[in-house]
Amino acid sequence: MQTLVGKAVQGDTGAFLELMDRNSLAMYKVARAILNNDEDAADAIQDTVLSCFEKLDTLEKPEYFKTWMTRILINKCNGILRHHRREHLPGNLPEPSRPDMSLAEFEFKEMLNLMDEKYRLVVVFYYMEGLKIPEIAALLELNSNTVKTRLARAREQLRNAYLEK
Repeated sequence: MQTLVGKAVQGDTGAFLELMDRNSLAMYKVARAILNNDEDAADAIQDTVLSCFEKLDTLEKPEYFKTWMTRILINKCNGILRHHRREHLPGNLPEPSRPDMSLAEFEFKEMLNLMDEKYRLVVVFYYMEGLKIPEIAALLELNSNTVKTRLARAREQLRNAYLEK
């Protein structure tokens, strides 16, 4: 991965496109967890790809490419949320479920949607992306203990939501 980043930094467009392709699912999961809407997630990802391409020369350490890219994505998502708040658009409308989604996956996503964003993000990073607590803390610019607390509270919320069903 670092060699791809190095090539991309040197101007290799093919390497950059390969990096974006390898990270597209991870970007989608993060954007979807924040925005709860496929169209907004797609916009955030598109803006992130463009920003990454334009600002690739500002990346100081190639080994932190994914963290750098994810931080840009989170900022883009937050910008979209701020825009929606200013526009006073109606709240989240339920999205039709995909026919190929398993019942367990559907229930998990429904429970995630009930959680506060700060907890939902930690759960997505930890369980869906497989990031470690220090990585999540760096990405969200939080203390590791805060991430641990949010993860514990998220688990409690998930447990309670599951028991209520």
